[in-house]
Amino acid sequence: MSRAVQHFTEPLYTQGNYPAYNRSIEEEYLQMLLTNTLGRTFYAGANELLAQAAESHETMAELNPEFMAKALVFARRQGFMRLQPVYGLAVLSKARPDLFVKVFKHVVLIPPDLTDFLTILKGMGRGQGGRAVKRQVASFLQEASEYWAIKYGGRGRGYNLGDAIATAHPVPADERQQALFRYLRGHETTLAGLPQIAAVEQLKRAGKDKERIRLIREGKLPYETVTGAVTANKKIWEALLRQMPMFALLRHLNTFEREGLLEHPQHLRYVTERLTDAEALRKSKILPMRFATAYDQVKRSALKEALAEAVDLTFASLPELPGRTAILLDISGSMEGQYLRTGSVFALALYKKTGGNSIFLTFDHEVHDPKPSRTAGIMSQAARIKAKGGTDTGLPVRYLTDLRENVDHIIMITDEQQNAGSPFYKELQRYRAKINRDAKAFIVDLAPYRSAMVPQEDANTHYIYGWSDQVLSYISAAARGFDSMSAHVARMDLDRPDTGKTDGKDAQG
Repeated sequence: MSRAVQHFTEPLYTQGNYPAYNRSIEEEYLQMLLTNTLGRTFYAGANELLAQAAESHETMAELNPEFMAKALVFARRQGFMRLQPVYGLAVLSKARPDLFVKVFKHVVLIPPDLTDFLTILKGMGRGQGGRAVKRQVASFLQEASEYWAIKYGGRGRGYNLGDAIATAHPVPADERQQALFRYLRGHETTLAGLPQIAAVEQLKRAGKDKERIRLIREGKLPYETVTGAVTANKKIWEALLRQMPMFALLRHLNTFEREGLLEHPQHLRYVTERLTDAEALRKSKILPMRFATAYDQVKRSALKEALAEAVDLTFASLPELPGRTAILLDISGSMEGQYLRTGSVFALALYKKTGGNSIFLTFDHEVHDPKPSRTAGIMSQAARIKAKGGTDTGLPVRYLTDLRENVDHIIMITDEQQNAGSPFYKELQRYRAKINRDAKAFIVDLAPYRSAMVPQEDANTHYIYGWSDQVLSYISAAARGFDSMSAHVARMDLDRPDTGKTDGKDAQG
């Protein structure tokens, strides 16, 4: 900040219209793929999203199918998105089968991609999609494994791997693969060469925990498969504990406490060491807010300490933000509880992520400095931030203007419904007129209000209603500008796409 400020418990400060801007269709399409939204309003409305997405995919397939193909690869492999690229692939398969063939293997990475793709085709009235589709599906199925079979082979809504085999009729490479395909189709077959599948089938029939535990450990069975086959008790959870990936471990901490597993020093030590393994956390790409939520749900102090450390270790997973940022956190009385906890952790993690190239203020009917630290723990700092007072959303922006704080992005975290003409927007216009006309503003409304209107004349104001992990990706992408990303995508070579590496496990909606 440009001048010394007081402790956050004391007040620091009390009391142009823009032309319409139409972005290219390529930019709008890429934004939809990367953020699951269109325009400058982010929200998780399934019906609205579906209608908008269908129109966007169809339009792009007609106007610029080459860019569409490249964008699908970029969004799936580098943007870690899943459903929209798969939906777009289904549209592309009809519009340009030649491009579809080139990008299929770069978009369909895991069995849920394939089954969703086939379900979407059926929903479009396309049936099995034709020969080009069947050839690509058959090629994908040649990579099928036992792990795929036990994790993704079950019956359910839409297609599964067995249905895909019946659709594409892949030719098995050997007897083992023939047995695998027959198993997935629900036909009688030998399991001699399929030890994991054999373990699952034996597990379904096993009557004693000792036998079940042996099969779980020897078969290295995933927890989803086990809990779908038998009723899990303390001994079963104990067997699964050390086989769980990080996200599953985090999700089941409550279960481990409830079942009494963590009363055993060895199990507690394993869990706390895993939660504070920096390399494992980096690979998991889990964001700090997930660990903060778990922190509020567990009781054991050793677990809380480990989760607090995990929050600090995972702020590096936040997407990068270019330029200088002002982070404005609403601490008014209505933010009390989960809103303030989520907002505080997000704001502090973001402050750390910027490496000091940001200003962090809290506000109610006054503006405060919470004295953020880049070295102190995020959870301990978040605990110091308390809800109080009323709400004046314009005040912190006025403070930035009067102190001539030049920032590229203003991120406000609040539960206040925002509308054009509100105090915030009036002060934002003043800030742009006096300090930085190009400053982008992001209002993260933690209460999922859907009625607020985005000022249509302002291309640099982004409203985000509700909260999800995708919010951070949206802010990061919008801060960079979809124009620069679309230029990068347009330069991709479809014969040798620069896609990076991913196993698809971190893919989002």
